[in-house]
Parts: sequence; structure tokens; C-alpha cells
Amino acid sequence: MRYLFEDRAGDGGLPGPERRIATLSLLVFTAMVMLDTSLITIALPTIARDLRISDSQSVWVVSTYQLAAAVSILTFSALGGMLGFRRLFIGGVVVFTVASFGCAMSNTFVLLLVLRFVQGLAAAAAMCVTAALYRVIFPSRLLGSALGVNALAVAGVMAVGPTLGGAIVSALHWPWLFAINVPLGAIALWLVWPVLPRERVCLQPFDIAGALTSALSVGCLLLAMYELGRPGHVAIAGLFLAGTAIFALVFVYVQRTVAAPLLALDIFRNERLSLATVTSIIANIGQGIGLVALPFLFQGRYGLSPVASGLLFTPLPVAIMLAAPLSGRFADRYGSAPVATGGLAALTLGYAILGTLDPVSVSIHRIALGVSVCGFGFGLFQTPNNREFISTVDHSRLGNASGLLTFSRLVGLTLGTVVAALVALVAIPGAFVSGRAPAAHHVSLWLAAGAAMLATLISARRLKRAPASMP
Repeated sequence: MRYLFEDRAGDGGLPGPERRIATLSLLVFTAMVMLDTSLITIALPTIARDLRISDSQSVWVVSTYQLAAAVSILTFSALGGMLGFRRLFIGGVVVFTVASFGCAMSNTFVLLLVLRFVQGLAAAAAMCVTAALYRVIFPSRLLGSALGVNALAVAGVMAVGPTLGGAIVSALHWPWLFAINVPLGAIALWLVWPVLPRERVCLQPFDIAGALTSALSVGCLLLAMYELGRPGHVAIAGLFLAGTAIFALVFVYVQRTVAAPLLALDIFRNERLSLATVTSIIANIGQGIGLVALPFLFQGRYGLSPVASGLLFTPLPVAIMLAAPLSGRFADRYGSAPVATGGLAALTLGYAILGTLDPVSVSIHRIALGVSVCGFGFGLFQTPNNREFISTVDHSRLGNASGLLTFSRLVGLTLGTVVAALVALVAIPGAFVSGRAPAAHHVSLWLAAGAAMLATLISARRLKRAPASMP
């Protein structure tokens, strides 16, 4: 990775030594956020027992955090353009660290939920400008490689998170899962404070109506997802989905009429960014479907333990770790479109392999092969596609583009979860829970393959449009 911090004549971004420090700070905070999600999920049964709440209530420890992050992404991406990426990132790190300390000290369920909501807001503030900061930090020739290193760090945390979380809960106690964020946050702040460039505040009217309608539309979408996962709540989920559509339409109307919109819709006139957005949403729909269907297949149909099921998922982040740095370098050299499209084709193949699994007997080698191909394909796709978001817009739109990147990933995963829930609750009632009808699992996996194939075809449209070099 030494080449990432070498200086050449004409390079933009930060000088090599400062580039190294700033990158390390971004990676530390990214690891904090990713660890927070994976560690807390493991500890939910323990938290439920200690706070004397039900298992279903404990899920809100994760859901509240996700909801806060989701509803605020577009708002914070707009604020990043106004206040500056440095201020928003540092503010997010500070609040996230303080809220983590508060979570560690919480002794009631309500207080924990309030602080988790604050954590989610802080994570959204910092993470929605992270991609934009990589463009500020690195010269264009290294942007794909830098994003590949970030994807490598994310995949590494995904691989070790569940095991580390289990070890901490077993050896110490669940509050330590939050407490470890305090020294990590302090390190990230100490590293980043002197090196990130200071930016001027861009004073302009803030689109309050746009912020509210975007938050309400995304919030309704997530609440619909949660309701679809509860038997007998399909009608309530339908009401939330209707709310999503109504608030989304109002949001679009507001963006077309206000002088300073939260998200300038003419950004979608950039065809490369529009294709990257649609591709990201559809590819993440496939990922969301697969991530929900596979655990039920492993544990519900094959009768594997949660530990064994977790081990079968291990090739996914490992394969992403192998592919991410390669995809970044290939994207810098050959362009984003061919690498991303090839990765999506591999993702399609991986889900097709999993869709043809024997419905009765476990084939460990075939599962490992399918999961590995999915991971390698998604790793090849993700970094080049992310590069398209932030390399095809000018600096004034960088905040919006960075927010769209995070938003498209979240929306895609959410919709994928909804599709998997509908297969379980509507198409084949009881199949996921009881394991009586293995077709439910395979229907979902083939739907995931179909989504990946559709994303491949859309991504392929970029092959004749995107130049190999960065703009």
C-alpha cells in the first residue's frame, strides 16, 4: 500500500504523509461503525436479560440506530456541502464517541434507545461524507485504490466482528462493546484534527421541508420492513409503504420548487452517476435478499447451529477482502465500468450456484463455493461503482454524491429484506420458519440472482460511456 502515499508532480489531494494519517483516521472510524453493528447484534440476548426486556424489544437496540442513520443521510450530505466535510466528520466522530460512552453507562432500556438514536445520527453525519473525504485526500489516479482499501477494512471487520463480540461478552460484559469506541474515537480525532483541510462555511437557506419529507419517506420504508417481518402485520406494513410513496412524491415536488434544495435533482442528468445509483440499489437488493434467505436455509432447512451457519458465511467477507483492493487498482487503470460489470456477473453466478443447492442434504463445498463467488463478485463491483459516485461530479456536488452512495446502499438492502420477507410471509407462508417447504429459500436465492443479473445489464450500459481515466 506504500504507493498510495507517494507524491507525484501534479497530484491533487493531501501530501503523502498527511494522506497516510488522514486515511488511518477514516479507517479507524469506519471500523468503529462497522464493529458497533456486528458486535451489538451478538449481544442482544444478553442485553435483553440484563435490562429485563423481551427478545423482540431488544432488536430495537439495533433498529433504532439504523433508523436514525437512514432518515438523516440526505440531510447530513446537504449539510456537508454547507458546513464543510471536515466539520461534519469531526462533529460526527465526537458525538458518536460521547454517545458510545453513554450507552456503556446506560442502566435502562429507554436511555439506551435514546443514546443509540444519537449514535445513529452521528454515524450518518460522519459516514455520509467519508467517500467525499477520500476524493479530497487522494489524487484522482489513486481514488479507486483508496476506496478499495476502505472496502477491505469493512470486510475485515465483518469477518472478525461476530467472533470478537462473542469473546467480549463472554469475558467482560455487554457495556464494553460500547466502551471500546471511546479510545478508538479519541485516536481517530487525534489523527484527523491537524491534517484535514479546513473549508469555508457556505451560507445558504436550508431546505427544512426537504429534510423532513426525506426523513419521513425513508423512515416509513424502514418501519414497513420491520412490520413485514411480523406475522399478521402486512396491512400495517402496507400503510407505511403508502406513506413512503406519498412523502417521496412530496419530497420530489419540494426539490423542484425550492431555491436551495436538499438534493438538486439535476445531479441525475449525469448519466454515469444515475447508472451507478440504479445499479447500486438493484445489486444491494440482491444482497439483501441473499443475506436474509441464507441463514434460514442453513438453520431452518439444514438444521445447522448458529455457529456453523456463521462459519459458512465467513467466505463472504474473506472473498470481499481479496477482491476489494484488486478492484480498486483495476478501476484506476481500466475504468470503473468493466470491473463493476464483471463483478456483478460473478455475483449472479454465485447466487445461481446457491439456488441449485440440494434441498435435502448439506453440501458444504458447494455452499462455500457459492458464498465465495458472491463475495468475490460483490467485492469486485462495490469499489468501482462507489468510485463512479464521487469521481463524476464537481466539488460543489460532492456532498450530495457521497450521500447518494450511502443512501442507495441502504435503500437496496432494505428493499431486499422486504422482498425476502414477502416471499416468507406471502408467497410461501411458514416456509422460512418451519423449513417444510425448501422452495421458499430457493425462490429467494433465484430472486437474488435475478436482481444481480438485472444490475449487470444496467451496469453494462456504462461500458461505452465511461472513460478509463478519471475526469
